[in-house]
Amino acid sequence: MKVTLIGGGSWGTTLAQVLTDNNHDCLIYDINKEFVRMINCGYHPFFPGLELEGIQSKATFNLDTAINHGEIIVLSVPTKAIRSVLKEINPLLTEPKIFVNVSKGIEPNTSKRVSEIVEEEIDPKYIKGFAALTGPSHAEEVILRKLTLLVSASNDQEIARTVQHVFSNSEYLRVYTSDDLIGCEIGGAIKNAIAVVSGVSTGLGLGENTRAALISRGVLEIVRIIEAMGGKKETAFGLAGLGDLIVTASSENSRNFRAGREIGKGEKVDDVIANSAQTVEGVRAILAAYEIGQSHNLSLPIISAAYDVIYKGLSPREAITALLSRDLKSEII
Repeated sequence: MKVTLIGGGSWGTTLAQVLTDNNHDCLIYDINKEFVRMINCGYHPFFPGLELEGIQSKATFNLDTAINHGEIIVLSVPTKAIRSVLKEINPLLTEPKIFVNVSKGIEPNTSKRVSEIVEEEIDPKYIKGFAALTGPSHAEEVILRKLTLLVSASNDQEIARTVQHVFSNSEYLRVYTSDDLIGCEIGGAIKNAIAVVSGVSTGLGLGENTRAALISRGVLEIVRIIEAMGGKKETAFGLAGLGDLIVTASSENSRNFRAGREIGKGEKVDDVIANSAQTVEGVRAILAAYEIGQSHNLSLPIISAAYDVIYKGLSPREAITALLSRDLKSEII
């Protein structure tokens, strides 16, 4: 099958390697000409010295060429750029495509999921189907072909199964399907917010007990948001929720965890974002989650504390004190 990947960053290029391993014909599009040059020379643009296999001359900075190549369009760009990229893609489409989003985020101010943005920006006659491919997956490990499990979520189970078969690899990548697109999109986005908080706690030197508490209580906040948005609470305890949260909230490979850790050490948020080579989706996810909580009157103490730190200048230490000063209560799951 012919597949176009929009975004030649760490995850987009890594997935191109997966698809090439699976004997699919890939073409990567990116606006960064150095990324395109490196990929076409057979090297991963984000992992210096790492050679790609079978992907030489498989990248372009010509969007028209890329769009006309693929039956499947994989969206691997930061959520903040999704809408503008789709506006560029729409007039170039000449036939229906399957859209697969592999980024994890919610659009602040609108609280829109990527599937909703696609529906708004792409002419319906050109949408053959949509799926979110999500789950616990660091590109640093997938590119080395380390065992990874993902979820293909779609409102159309035929589309979910198509994406499942396209990406599954019997050696190192197993993909499950889900009919809870809302839950998977929300879970994949909000876990980034909790991961930033986990990083902050590490930067403060609070230890493993704190991290375990944040993950446990963080899952409950993800559940509340998923249910409020119309998803299934069970999804929060699967690969797209708890699974992704565990790996993102506890790994040096996680850009969100690393960003939070620097904030916990006293670095300014703007400086941390500016110095990150990759987009820190968790910072925007905190804002989106906070806005959802406000509009649905949800109890989200961790998200609220994170919002106060990131957007109101509250110190992390003061945020911890505020959390611990809340009324004592029973644990309700």
